[in-house]
This record gives sequence, structure tokens and C-alpha cells, in this order.
Amino acid sequence: MEISAAGRLEVRITAADVGKRVSVRRLNAEAPGTERFTDTVGVLTSWDENAGVLLITRRDGERVRVAEASLVAGKVVPAAPARRRGPATSYEELARVSARSWRPVESERLGDWELRAASGFTRRANSVLPLGDPGLPLDEALTVVRRWYGERGLPAYVQTATGAEGTQELLCAELEERGWTREVTAELWVGGLAPVADQGDTGGGGVVLSREADEAWLSRYQRKGVSEVALRVLGSGPSVWFATVPGGEGEPPAAIGRCVVDGRWAGFGAVEVDPAQRRRGLATAVMAALAERALEEGASAAWLQVEADNAAARALYAGTGFAAHHSYHHYRSV
Repeated sequence: MEISAAGRLEVRITAADVGKRVSVRRLNAEAPGTERFTDTVGVLTSWDENAGVLLITRRDGERVRVAEASLVAGKVVPAAPARRRGPATSYEELARVSARSWRPVESERLGDWELRAASGFTRRANSVLPLGDPGLPLDEALTVVRRWYGERGLPAYVQTATGAEGTQELLCAELEERGWTREVTAELWVGGLAPVADQGDTGGGGVVLSREADEAWLSRYQRKGVSEVALRVLGSGPSVWFATVPGGEGEPPAAIGRCVVDGRWAGFGAVEVDPAQRRRGLATAVMAALAERALEEGASAAWLQVEADNAAARALYAGTGFAAHHSYHHYRSV
């Protein structure tokens, strides 16, 4: 916190700092002792001077209301904290790489925004990716978005991100003010690729790699009844690999996974294990085999997406050196 020459805490932020990353300390009169003060770090997304209320969007997308009268200290801080592990990268680079790994069957540009559709197969392939300016005032752009998805019989979604330099905290705030509902929040993690490959085949069974998702692979995939559109999305990307650990005779695979190699990046997804065969290292074996192939194709860094409440997956990924880079969200129009 900012401390004056006289040793006093000072509030050094104003409404002019909306859009900047800030750190504030506020008084919580109801809390006892030293807990009476609460610190919040995030992007200042609004400051209603008439109501005396600030809104700060934290890294995970949570919006915190702060009464101006409760502030005891505040300052602008660097746009993003220095990363201590994992490959250096920007939000925009990761957003574009992850988008190329999961292509829609139809897309259209709206300024710097991309409108994506794939007959409703996953929100990621059926949402707007807003990287930049739509070329229209926001309300007009959102009207175009709703109409475009409505013509296809789909709900209108906008995919946003928070928690890194260049993410969209202000857009999130604007969408929420207009009644859009945040339905999904997850995190994108990054890490080095070699440590994943170094885990080796710890599952005790061979991993089979293929360029296509065959019937066996699809029988383990969590999304049942996969259509031709879904197969096109699954197979999209610069260099796509599917991994399978065969199951018993006539049984679905014990484990599966998917990896897309794109330049220096390898993106992992659809890592699923038969519940009866968990804790055997099969997920690690699948990722190691895919990572080895990605290394052969020249990749050196890895990314993946994980739900905030998936404790088992988070522990697995953290154990191989992955760390959260940013959170991403899907907002649905009312």
C-alpha cells in the first residue's frame, strides 16, 4: 500500500484510473482486530462517484463492491504480476492458439471480433472471441451478435478472460451491466512440455496415437452422440493427435486424450480415464505420449484448460509444472 512520508496510508487512485489494475485496502467495521482491514487486487472496472461505490474485478472474474468511504489505501499496480514459472506468453497469443485448436464450422468477422458457430457443439466453438474492437459501439455490436446467433437457432455467447495483461475485465463489467449472465468459468494453465513427456508411460499399458478420433476413442469421450459437426471440431487444428489406452476385450478404452500442436505450443484436452481404472497413472501416460510426439514436431510449451472445481486434474497438472495463466468465462445473452 502507498504510505506517505509521514507514515500514513493514502488513497492514490481516482475515477480516472478505471481500467487499470489496482490494489486497495478497505475498512471492514464488522470484523474484529486486525481482520478489520480487507485487501483487494484487480482491475478497477467502474467508480460511481454519485453512489460512492467502486467495482473491482479480481483475477478469477469475481466482482468486488467497495464503498468509497471504506477506503484507507489504494494505488495503481503493474498491469500483470511477474510470472514465476511456465513459458512467457501473452493472453492474446494464448487466445489465438487455443482458438486455432478448436475451430468452428462457420465464422464471421465483426471488426476484431470473431463470431463462431458449430451447431451448438461446445460453448467454445459457439461463442464470440472478442480480441480487440468490434468496429461498432458496444450496444450495436451486441445487437449484431444476438441476431447472428439467433439466425442459427443458437444462444448468443461471448467468451472473455480476466487475470492477465490484455484481458477483458472492462468488457465483463459491461456485459454484466447489460444483463448478460456468466455461465462458465475455467482457467487456462501453461507449462513446459518436456516435463510432461518426462513422466513416461507410468500406466503400465501402451498408448496408441492416431490422427483421427475412431469409434473406440469416441466411446470413452464424455460427449456422447457425437455428430459430423462435432467430428469436424475435434479434428480441427494445425496438427491434431488422439491418444488411446485400450481397454479390455469389447470394452471402451481405459483412457483417452487429445493434443493439438501449433508452432511452439501443444494444447491438451479430452483427457479422460475409466473411473474404475483411476489412480493408475493412465492420464499421465496419455499426456506423456502426446507430449513426446509434440516435442518431435518442434513444440516446447504446453497449455490446457481446467475447471476450477476439478481438484484431481489441478493436482495432476500442478505436479508436472503447469500453473494458471488466466481465467476465462462465457457470458450468455438474456
